[in-house]
Amino acid sequence: MTLLTAAVVQAGSPLFDTPAALTKALDLIRAAASRGAQVVVLPEAFLGGYPKGFDFGVRVGSRSPEGRDTFRRYFESAIAVPGPETDELASLTAELNIHAVVGAVERSGSTLYCVALFFGPQGYLGKHRKLMPTAAERLIWGLGDGSTMPVVDSGRGLLGAAICWENYMPLFRTTMYAKGVDIWCAPTVDDRETWHMTMRHVALEGRCFVLSAAQYLLRSDLPPDVHPVQGDAPDTVLIRGGSTIVSPLGEVLAGPLRDGEGILVAELDLGDIARSRFDFDPTGHYARPDLFTLHVDETPRPPTRAG
Repeated sequence: MTLLTAAVVQAGSPLFDTPAALTKALDLIRAAASRGAQVVVLPEAFLGGYPKGFDFGVRVGSRSPEGRDTFRRYFESAIAVPGPETDELASLTAELNIHAVVGAVERSGSTLYCVALFFGPQGYLGKHRKLMPTAAERLIWGLGDGSTMPVVDSGRGLLGAAICWENYMPLFRTTMYAKGVDIWCAPTVDDRETWHMTMRHVALEGRCFVLSAAQYLLRSDLPPDVHPVQGDAPDTVLIRGGSTIVSPLGEVLAGPLRDGEGILVAELDLGDIARSRFDFDPTGHYARPDLFTLHVDETPRPPTRAG
């Protein structure tokens, strides 16, 4: 069979309440599966939360005690990978016999990483750590290395992930194309109109399906004792979505979804991958390796090494 049903979930996660975020993630994945989805993608930082509008008390050359305490709360909301939360997600995807890609904030030692977690019928399958946090995200998240850039064989195509502005990194995209990604998962919080153009470009460039899941986040999803720069009115929209599903020839199959939570579902004809690569394969017959080469270092880079 060449048909696969995919879903992208657009929703916001409650900040500083990881148990509630996990419950919401499990319910949303189950809801997507009930609509026939065999692959489900959840937004960036869904477990652990995305602190849109926070400054963590940072100015150039100074940090405030209040900002340090806000970071402590954020740190405590992050998850271990693997850990209890990944165990529950793994149990669900095994039960439902589906694959899922879930955005999360991973706590490793004393550093946080933005990650995309892969799950399937076999359980937890691996993770991708965001290589370059965007702008002020570098205050709260560490940088991933080349050791967590997996592709996952779903049995119906290869899944890979690029988180938010990693989708603007040409060499990272080329690396993932060379790994043979068929279904490009893009968890994000970018809600601009330009994001939709980027997703269509990646689909056309990589000749792959693109599943982009964005958060839809309201001020009411944040605790009352924090104050994002956007304001404190409960119905203030902090992230307005924009989730979409795109075919390998750039056809929009679903979305973009704006101004509310929801689940987009589309049927993917996997035969479109071969049809699209007939005249363009970025790391195959269109690559010109006689002119261009890319060296990728996938060695784990811990800061200390024993021995």
